[in-house]
Amino acid sequence: MYREVLAVDLPWLDGFERSKKPQRLPVVLTPLEVQALLRETDGAPEPVGLIIRLLYGTGMRLMEAVRLRVKDVELARQEIIVRDGKGGKDRVTMLPDSLLEALRVQLALRREWHEQDIKLGKANVWLPDALAVKYPNAASEWGWQYVFAAINYSIDPRSKAQRRHHVDEKQVQRYVKRAALAAGIAKPTSPHTLRHSFATHILQAGYDIRTVQELLGHSDVSTTMIYTHVLNKGGKAVVSPLDNL
Repeated sequence: MYREVLAVDLPWLDGFERSKKPQRLPVVLTPLEVQALLRETDGAPEPVGLIIRLLYGTGMRLMEAVRLRVKDVELARQEIIVRDGKGGKDRVTMLPDSLLEALRVQLALRREWHEQDIKLGKANVWLPDALAVKYPNAASEWGWQYVFAAINYSIDPRSKAQRRHHVDEKQVQRYVKRAALAAGIAKPTSPHTLRHSFATHILQAGYDIRTVQELLGHSDVSTTMIYTHVLNKGGKAVVSPLDNL
């Protein structure tokens, strides 16, 4: 502002640097801890249990999962298209084999709900980026429906219309925390921890960093590089001198 707008030269601004957030290593669960956590979610009401498995199986963020639309699930190609992710970017991630049948069942149930909603005149769903104005009939079309819709109707605070919203993300957060405690996991665990674990485990499986970057939707590979630090054994994989005695 001083230099470009006010044309005032302040010598103390030379070499000025913006403050930076301290870099924190992400919390990552081991594969055994993930297995234990998922076992504890077996009793979770659907689709919460399926969403939790999708978070680890696809690397999606929590809100990307609960906002997933029917048109973005490709069962034949076994892929999920994540629309308008962080930074407004789209990306493609895999659909795990082990979740194919569960997702088919969820879509079949969702189709029944949609047909009921059409009869009741409550099939309209919220559309992003003013698409409702451009395509007035799209809001009630099957492809735009939420895969993980709420059981009950709610009032949209903007349009005042009564319709189905997506599953409450707080419900997923509560079940993940509850499952982590039941599994005896001491690490602070949240739905986002499953995304960190996904990235670390596929790196451990030998996939290259660029592939992981694309699956996570990172614009800069340096963001993805943080998971390589988690992979190091102990302090930078250095053998302690105590172990050489």
